[in-house]
Amino acid sequence: MSIYSASSEETLRARKLLSAWFGDGLLTKDQYDLLETETLSELRTTNIFLRLVLFLFTLVSVGAAAGLFFAVFLSRSSDQPAGVFFLIFGVICYAAAELVVSRFRLYRYGIEEALAVCSIVFLCVGMHAAFFGNRSYSSEDAAQSLIPAAGVVLSLWIWRRFGFSYAFLAAMIFVVFLPGYWISSLAVEHVMVAALYAIGLADVVAVRSRHRLDYLDERYSLVESMLWFGIYLAINLQVSRLDFRMQASGGSWTAPEFGRPFYWITWVLIWCLPPMVLTRGIRQKDRFVIVAGAIMAVLTFVSNKPYLGWTRHSWDPMLLGILLTGVAIFIRRWLDRGAEGIRYGITAVRLSGKDQRWLNAVASAAGLLSPQVPAPQPSDTDFHFGGGSSGGGGAGGDF
Repeated sequence: MSIYSASSEETLRARKLLSAWFGDGLLTKDQYDLLETETLSELRTTNIFLRLVLFLFTLVSVGAAAGLFFAVFLSRSSDQPAGVFFLIFGVICYAAAELVVSRFRLYRYGIEEALAVCSIVFLCVGMHAAFFGNRSYSSEDAAQSLIPAAGVVLSLWIWRRFGFSYAFLAAMIFVVFLPGYWISSLAVEHVMVAALYAIGLADVVAVRSRHRLDYLDERYSLVESMLWFGIYLAINLQVSRLDFRMQASGGSWTAPEFGRPFYWITWVLIWCLPPMVLTRGIRQKDRFVIVAGAIMAVLTFVSNKPYLGWTRHSWDPMLLGILLTGVAIFIRRWLDRGAEGIRYGITAVRLSGKDQRWLNAVASAAGLLSPQVPAPQPSDTDFHFGGGSSGGGGAGGDF
């Protein structure tokens, strides 16, 4: 189903591991050169900065081309013809993504990613314009549920076809809008969203067990962490209580009312879920799942007072910071007291420079985005120091 062969992706993964091991000093130059010649890949890749530039450039180019077409040929047309052409543009963008990957063997190159994203956008916009015309967004119109449903299907297909993890995230976002078309109870909507995520999680866990040692493990790891986090957000009523459908339709938001049993059940669940996720992440030695569980734990502490109706104080973030610092120090010392600083295969010592390279990349990006402060210039460039005197050594006054 994937457009890339398993051998190509496995080879590319091996090359990345070789570069990481050589950068960490685990391989000599001769070993690296020998292994590199045995892991040649036909896929074309690029660095993260050029990837972002090509992604944005392709988005602007596709948007400008579509805008020019509508301005020249469809400036006075109704919504239905415009929607049909949007759907055609979506098909063209997806076909172009398939073509550039098949023809030029691009892999996370930015161009094919932007084309795939544009196909999703054109599909949703085109369906709304072609099938619903001037009707505004309304959760009471059940037929409009076809739009997010189509977004879910296409996003999942792009994730399976190209392996873009953010396409799976887009599918999860589309799922949030689906239950509102079918039911009117906000509590049931939260349950349905959590249930749909749980079904997806069960499928991912079952499939992932067969790919623990190949290139798909990291991809499924990221997807699993997103699904765990999505389930948590669906049941945490204090974090996800905003009615996004009401905001999308331009209405005003009012605090929803939940039944007391449902409200307190979700309070219990937000305390139970983070330890479960952290336990699974530690047992699987899965960094993404551990990070998701840690973020859930922090959100649980942050949302506990609003859940209980307690007054929030300005020093609450300080207390939370002290607590997190204490937990981090305790875990670090607990790991260091293990045999050679290792417990259950986990250590606090950095074994790879991969994290440091990511930090350096983020720092470089922040430096590029930060405003440049001009250097101060002297107010009078003709000013000349002089006229002083120094006694005893014969020094002159000018310097």
